Amino acid sequence: MNNSMKLSGLTALGASLFASLPAWAQEAAATTEAAAETAAPIVEKGDVAWMMTATLLVLFMIVPGLALFYGGLVRTKNMLSVLMQTTVISAVAMIIWIVYGYSMAFGGGTSPYWGGFAKVFLAGVTPDSLSATFSEGIMIPEYLFIAFQMTFAAITPALIIGGFAERIKFSAVLLFVVIWLTFSYFPIAHMVWDAAGVIYNHGAIDFAGGTVVHINAGIAALVAAIVIGPRVGYGKDNMAPHSMTLTMVGASMLWVGWFGFNAGSNLEATAGATLAMINTFIATAAAILGWSLMEVMTRGKASMLGAASGMVAGLVAITPACGTTGPVGAIALGFLAAIACFFFVTTVKHKLGYDDSLDVFGVHGIGGIIGAIGTGILAAPSLGGTGFVAEAGTMGAQVYAQILGVVITIIWSGAVSLVALYICKATTGLRVTTDEEREGLDLTSHGERAYNL
Repeated sequence: MNNSMKLSGLTALGASLFASLPAWAQEAAATTEAAAETAAPIVEKGDVAWMMTATLLVLFMIVPGLALFYGGLVRTKNMLSVLMQTTVISAVAMIIWIVYGYSMAFGGGTSPYWGGFAKVFLAGVTPDSLSATFSEGIMIPEYLFIAFQMTFAAITPALIIGGFAERIKFSAVLLFVVIWLTFSYFPIAHMVWDAAGVIYNHGAIDFAGGTVVHINAGIAALVAAIVIGPRVGYGKDNMAPHSMTLTMVGASMLWVGWFGFNAGSNLEATAGATLAMINTFIATAAAILGWSLMEVMTRGKASMLGAASGMVAGLVAITPACGTTGPVGAIALGFLAAIACFFFVTTVKHKLGYDDSLDVFGVHGIGGIIGAIGTGILAAPSLGGTGFVAEAGTMGAQVYAQILGVVITIIWSGAVSLVALYICKATTGLRVTTDEEREGLDLTSHGERAYNL
């Protein structure tokens, strides 16, 4: 008798014995079996493999993606300084995340504003510790969740440097990042993504970081640009990007890495991840076309800088909405976000006179606000969305929850950024000297050149 025949016989015998039991015994056995199945968490190797890949994709967004994108946008004499700032900021954020950041964001505390210190130095976390996903009973290793969220904590402060590029002290950058992560990023991540968080409990949707990452960083960059002041020669000297080739390479890396950012935020390799994936493709494509169209209409020519800017604007806008918006809604959101960001970058910034060097606020801040509020509209099933999560279950309630999340993030990030900048000003100082700025931060801050010509 082969193994399949033996198994079949045993199965039949078991079914016969079960059928001979009294009804109460059958019911008790079924209840016990169901409880056992419910109690046992499932860790799927496919989910683990996907989330490990997504984590590496987000790292790829930072180095080399963001570093090259920003590096190409500055002048030759400051290229290396941007690469260095991006790299070291990421390293600082990763260490802080392990020491106390993860605990402050996801430490299991009941406060609506922070997660507490229960998991400082990852206390209590072992290779066997599990973290929940969106599916009941499906888990991933907690170390994997920690690593994935760590990359978010690393890229967010790195985005801010575009607001004060080419003129800030390296020591001030590092001090600012430590303060800002501690008092802005970690609390807002808790408020938005932790079940105890105040924004989470108002029903706001932020699938992959529209508020936590982009509005948070965009507001910080705007405040920094205003407090630090414009670059020497701003509005007079030629400050055009020194390498659109590198900027295009970096932007392309961002687009590829963003699939880890967005689809990875599903925490599982399921249909939800595929929705986030297709939306990340098409919202970005629509934004590239939208920005290019605006340039043709206003300047007569579409530029590579504009296409790259539109690319990032689309990625930013779809980030909070990627898991709840239908594909057609994603196209509309990307297109509209590009137009709004174009207006802020080309018109509002110049009228108000602030020097947001690499347009962090104009693209990440404005794109994040549009994406976050638009999420409340495009989640409507009638528009192809997956449905509202706000308690009232209406579009009005969802949009209100989204606006509330945006307002809290703007106020919180703005206040923390302002205080952090003045602490830096009083301790390390904020700006390099005029002579150092004219010579370039590559040599004056790091003693190296990006290019030895």
